[in-house]
Amino acid sequence: MTKIRCAIVGVGNCAGALYQGIHYYRDKNGDDAVGLMHWDIGGYKPFDIEISAAFDIDARKVGKTIDQAVFAPPNCTTVFQPDLPGSETLVRMGKILDGVSAHMLEYEPAFSFLPAKLPEPEKEDVISVLKDTGAEVLLNYLPAGSEEATRFYAECALEAGVAFINNIPVFIASDPAWEKRFKEKNIPLIGDDIKSQLGATILHRALAELFSKRGVKLNRSYQLNTGGNTDFLNMLNQGRLSTKRISKTEAVQSAAAKRLADRDIHIGPSDYVAWQKDNKVCFLRMEGQIFGDIPINLELRLSVEDSPNSAGIAIDTIRCCKVALDRKVGGVLEGPSAFFSKHPPRQYSDHQAYQMTEDFIKDQ
Repeated sequence: MTKIRCAIVGVGNCAGALYQGIHYYRDKNGDDAVGLMHWDIGGYKPFDIEISAAFDIDARKVGKTIDQAVFAPPNCTTVFQPDLPGSETLVRMGKILDGVSAHMLEYEPAFSFLPAKLPEPEKEDVISVLKDTGAEVLLNYLPAGSEEATRFYAECALEAGVAFINNIPVFIASDPAWEKRFKEKNIPLIGDDIKSQLGATILHRALAELFSKRGVKLNRSYQLNTGGNTDFLNMLNQGRLSTKRISKTEAVQSAAAKRLADRDIHIGPSDYVAWQKDNKVCFLRMEGQIFGDIPINLELRLSVEDSPNSAGIAIDTIRCCKVALDRKVGGVLEGPSAFFSKHPPRQYSDHQAYQMTEDFIKDQ
């Protein structure tokens, strides 16, 4: 099979885990490839992905090759593939817009970002890079709250004829206007807001559905998360979290038997703890009633390395987009969006979304 040429916006921890994973699985096979939901999608293996272009705004990454940039500060995810082959793909200066919160400058560069003092590209520049590098898929890994910047890159993808995967909680795939534009141009789109392989949201959804199927009335619930990566540091700015809270809350509400009142459900980032680095800790509580209206309370603590937890999902979304391109299928990929994203255009149960994705992969 040919390589899947992929461009990335935001060379942070998630991009770093994805890039490591592409090379980590190069020496594996379908039988020993732990951590992947699919070894083969449409004939494409994980290592058939090639990063052909990348954009960032941190001085420690811009101008470096992608294999160097993924290990540059403030990235702090676990290094599980330290020996990366040299790459000719340079990280280019990206468009800033609202892609960074001003409070990030108040922290030590080791934890925050160091702004690159270089000219920002115009839309035509980004489109030219995508075309010149042969990019087929563009992944959005900007920080939460990057509304203008996300729309800028989605526009670039549309004009360059490149599939777009929106991994963050800015509404593109779930916005009817954007959904229509990608459909009209027959360009694949997956989003919004990537789910982790086994993270807080997918676990919370599974438990909400379990309550429903077992006849347990769910009365109230919270999900609190802490972490020490730049994603959590960025989210200290509460003004950037409105769509993030909507995305995570709706993902759980849609799996419950009955919607909870706003006062009875609280889901979202809680705090930044620098020493946790890329480790995310979730505290989840669900209160309900069983037979005879007897109370039942469930409390759970999940600790997981945040960025690798989403990288396996990203590898599948990239290959699904490539399969859609091969089949000349455009618009929102409904099954993959529902299965891989927290806030797709239409919510389905995880079982339905899984089956829709398997049917898409098998072209049924």
